[in-house]
Amino acid sequence: MRQMARMRRGATTAALLAAAVTGSLVTGCTVGGVDDGRGGRQSPSASTSQGDEESPAPSPASAGSVLAVKIDNVPAARPQTGLEAADIVYAEQVEGGLSRLMAVYATRLPEAVGPVRSARESDLELLRQFDEPTLAFSGAQHKLLPLIDKAPLHARSPEEASGDAYYRGARKPSPHNLYLRPRKLVAKAPGSAALTTGFRFGPAPAGGSPETSRTVRFPSARFTFSWSADRAGWLVDMDGTSTVSTDDRTIAPPTVVVQYVKIRESRFHDVLGNNTPFTQTVGSGTAKVLREGRVFEANWARPTAADGTEFTTPNGAPMNFAKGQVWVVFAKA
Repeated sequence: MRQMARMRRGATTAALLAAAVTGSLVTGCTVGGVDDGRGGRQSPSASTSQGDEESPAPSPASAGSVLAVKIDNVPAARPQTGLEAADIVYAEQVEGGLSRLMAVYATRLPEAVGPVRSARESDLELLRQFDEPTLAFSGAQHKLLPLIDKAPLHARSPEEASGDAYYRGARKPSPHNLYLRPRKLVAKAPGSAALTTGFRFGPAPAGGSPETSRTVRFPSARFTFSWSADRAGWLVDMDGTSTVSTDDRTIAPPTVVVQYVKIRESRFHDVLGNNTPFTQTVGSGTAKVLREGRVFEANWARPTAADGTEFTTPNGAPMNFAKGQVWVVFAKA
């Protein structure tokens, strides 16, 4: 199945690249917008109201895609909307040691997701494991835009989406108030088969150690996961604040993965001159898997960008995750 997906991905990529070259000759346009002050670019034209008019049907190219949304994660952006519906939430380091989230949707689509923020170079490598994913983001550093154009994904910034796919909320200041209506980008949730991440779900392996709380620190951000037997999941605390959605739903993923990866400087900087870290998700290393009030030692391997990530126990057996939402926090090895 993975081999067939890669063959489809290669053929689609070639077609997209040809179309991109033709389009650039005709229009000279790329994804852009107004700089958001941290190296991202915000759209000046996002709607300020939800609107009732019908929008064009999503492009056929987006049918069957997982939807990946870049989500703001500074205190001014919280509480976020739509996190509880994601199948996977990735937490990565960005400029200044802060954090940003990428939420991936395959089995259900919430009414809204956000606040939406700008993409990073690390996202392109991370998303290669999916077959032509749809990436919702508010823009990117201008030197990164050509790489996004060439990547095997469907880039959908406010400039490339239908008129009311994005809108501005009234409760937060800009740039922390840009939201997405997912059904305006993808026709329907593609289903669990689109989650080609390599994750396995099933009974917990033998062993592990009791674990009720685990904290992961970035230079200027931190995540704490606390086991809740009542919720059968890990309560998420970000920078000292409990994580709830805008409709007061507590976020409690059954599985949390602390994946130790190489984090290095990239070629890109924000407008203040801060370097954008690159999180390398291809390769191999170690991980901590949290489930059912225990922590399990694990190894991870992702040979190429087109592969999912295989997690194994120290003796080489597959590492199963608990059924439900998975959070993956990329920590520096």
